[in-house]
Amino acid sequence: MRKHLISLIVLLAMLCGCTHENADPADHDAHTTAAEPERGPHGGRMLQSGDFAIELAIFESGVPPEFRAWPTLSGRALPASEVDLAVKLHRLGGVTDDVKFAPAGDFLRGDREITEPHSFDVEVTATWRGQMHRWEYASYEGRTRIPEAVARAAGVETDIAGPGTLEETVTLYGAIGPDPTRVREVKARFDGIIRSVSAHIGDRVASGAPLATVESNESLRTYTITAPLAGIVTERHAEPGEQTGDEPLFVVADFSRVVADFNVFPRDRARLRSGQRVAVSAEGGAEGAGTINYIAPIGNRSSQSVTARVLLDNTAGTWTPGQFVEGRVAVAETPVELAVALSALQRFRDFDVVYAQFGDTYEVRPLQLGRRDAQRVEVLGGLKAGTRYVTRNSYLIKADVEKSGASHDH
Repeated sequence: MRKHLISLIVLLAMLCGCTHENADPADHDAHTTAAEPERGPHGGRMLQSGDFAIELAIFESGVPPEFRAWPTLSGRALPASEVDLAVKLHRLGGVTDDVKFAPAGDFLRGDREITEPHSFDVEVTATWRGQMHRWEYASYEGRTRIPEAVARAAGVETDIAGPGTLEETVTLYGAIGPDPTRVREVKARFDGIIRSVSAHIGDRVASGAPLATVESNESLRTYTITAPLAGIVTERHAEPGEQTGDEPLFVVADFSRVVADFNVFPRDRARLRSGQRVAVSAEGGAEGAGTINYIAPIGNRSSQSVTARVLLDNTAGTWTPGQFVEGRVAVAETPVELAVALSALQRFRDFDVVYAQFGDTYEVRPLQLGRRDAQRVEVLGGLKAGTRYVTRNSYLIKADVEKSGASHDH
């Protein structure tokens, strides 16, 4: 498995010619190192136009992220009240944030929170004494480009974020057993001497297939004992020359359907009922589903548990009697306005994120998360309904983003 994961990452690295957009390069080629922008005394980006300059930074110390700007002329501070400043942030998905500024002491302060991710194409317009100055630059983070064919070959899958239903589940533990209605004990019809045996433990037999012959003690005639149903011989208590009695000579079981018997403890008993669907799984990856068709009316004295039985199709031979299994029973459903698959979640800096897809471009979307079940999690903020996002192998997108460093350049 580890070798397979490494191969997929190498595939992305070598074949895709991916474009990392994690700093703010003018040229986004992954193999080109962009020059670091000039920084001002406040750690912001210096935007120069002749002698006039603006230092622009995202400030987030003790406050939600916001733009702050310091105007200068020939390196000397200008009164913030003399400069009109506006910033447009063009994000993926056709979203534009318009940020207007007002004086706040010796700097200009943006009028809105700059939401994550701080990844956008930036337009800056500053007017001082009737003269307009304009700058444009790219400031990207948590973004990469992967050609569609490469993403598909790497097993990257996507879905559209939208409403969902969360299931509240009860987890049960139990074991697989044969379906009691498909197990038969085979006895001799008339007492006598067993003359021949043609079935062995483990043999698969058809309904009506011969299992043994017996010579009747009364008539001295030989008759054939046959299989009462199609299945597997699980027990044999018959050898040539032996005398038959009241004990079964064979047991034949049909394992094309089995049961999962689960222990249900008092805290969960009131939430379960016949007909509820149960997702069943076992170590090694075996999975299936069935419904509760029986809950025992009498419990176990020592454990106070009762048995809930689930019928499972086993035509593919997925289940083996004696196998330990886990069952998840959906006992309540809660609709939510927006949900994503749990398999999509990754960590980016201090955030739980998904990777939104826009054509060949993928970018982080930090999320505010709510309730969850075994498959989905509610999204309270950070993602718009209708956004396509990566649901499978999202770790490959994360690895590709991190190859050049997850920049947070302000």
